[in-house]
Amino acid sequence: MRDIDKIIVHCSATPEGRDISAATIDKWHKERGWSGIGYHYVVSLDGTIEYGRDIQKTGAHVKGHNTGSIGICYIGGCDDNMNAKDTRTIEQKESLLLLIKTLKKMHPGAEVFGHRDFSTKECPSFDAKNEYCNA
Repeated sequence: MRDIDKIIVHCSATPEGRDISAATIDKWHKERGWSGIGYHYVVSLDGTIEYGRDIQKTGAHVKGHNTGSIGICYIGGCDDNMNAKDTRTIEQKESLLLLIKTLKKMHPGAEVFGHRDFSTKECPSFDAKNEYCNA
């Protein structure tokens, strides 16, 4: 088991209401020359949690912070003009909270962050660190 100290939340940076799958993100990441999807979990619009990269493998989701972290991506994060917007559905919010609580039980001491805590990007279009600090 990898030592995990961070759970990092991302968005797919896709328009609100446009559902895509982990397989689509896997294709995009392969087109960028990666070995496959960089996230460990993907949360669809209906709240379905899909597996991405094997949890035992280091992710490819935050430069300089992949070792010791788990990457979660929710679908959405942009408005129709591709501006950052918290587009999470009620189902996504419920699934994200459940997934994060489960991962924190499995990895006591792990802290939750948003991609934006390590980058100039706005991803995941909300303050994940603050929202999930007590999860």
